[in-house]
Amino acid sequence: MMLDTTISADDFQRFREYFYRKTGIQFEPSKRYFVDKRLVERIQATGCTGFPDYFAMLRFGAAGREWQQLVNDMTVNETYFMREDYQFGCLVQSLLPELVKTKPRGEPLRIWVMPSSSGEEAYTIAMFLLERWPQLAHWDVEIVSSDIDTRILHRAQEGLYGKRAVQHLPAAWLQKYFTREGEEWRISSALRDAVAFTRVNLNDRAEVAAYRDFDVVFCRNLLIYFDDASRRQAAESFYDVLRPGGFICLGHSESMSRISALFKIRKFPQAIVYQKPQEEQ
Repeated sequence: MMLDTTISADDFQRFREYFYRKTGIQFEPSKRYFVDKRLVERIQATGCTGFPDYFAMLRFGAAGREWQQLVNDMTVNETYFMREDYQFGCLVQSLLPELVKTKPRGEPLRIWVMPSSSGEEAYTIAMFLLERWPQLAHWDVEIVSSDIDTRILHRAQEGLYGKRAVQHLPAAWLQKYFTREGEEWRISSALRDAVAFTRVNLNDRAEVAAYRDFDVVFCRNLLIYFDDASRRQAAESFYDVLRPGGFICLGHSESMSRISALFKIRKFPQAIVYQKPQEEQ
């Protein structure tokens, strides 16, 4: 059979609706070239005859591995160390000191980073804890970093970064926690071991149900890719994930107040964050 790499307007619409239902991410018409290019690449790689054949395989075939590959290709991962670092300052100067006032000794402090991207955010949190939170010696802190993209999670676990990713790190931190490998920098094995990287689809309530009892969630610059309905569902998921009194930090252009009334606004000297209310006594 001949290969047909044409992606019609109807094909694009069918695919974007399917991808949205599965992930909560909605591609705007301005992303048409990006989506078409990656669809054609996957059609060719799988040996399908064209979009109808490939789309049928995604929906009805045993295509779990191909679906994951497509998700990896369609998701954007762009970040760097110390990005919006005022929120990490808020974590160690305000959020954690408030949380430990009521947390029983012996219970771990749990932080969830979603999406993980290539690990810079979770590793930055680990370095802030080591460098700027003296009470770390008295508390067990668990950091979990999750993403829908398995390929980017592998990169995060490898912990190897280019010059652009590390350019905003304090020089002392770069020397202390990284080893130079040619033109790149590898983060220390101790920090790699300090973060658990997991795959999860935030739009899948069954998958998110495995994540509970977190004290702080960082979900920055993900909800901008969701529509209103998906944002509300994400807010409900985060509400379930957090302990009563737990905090969620969003990106600077995102506002939980415009998404859901489940959380209350907390204004700290370093940042505005959102808190799950304490349980009624």
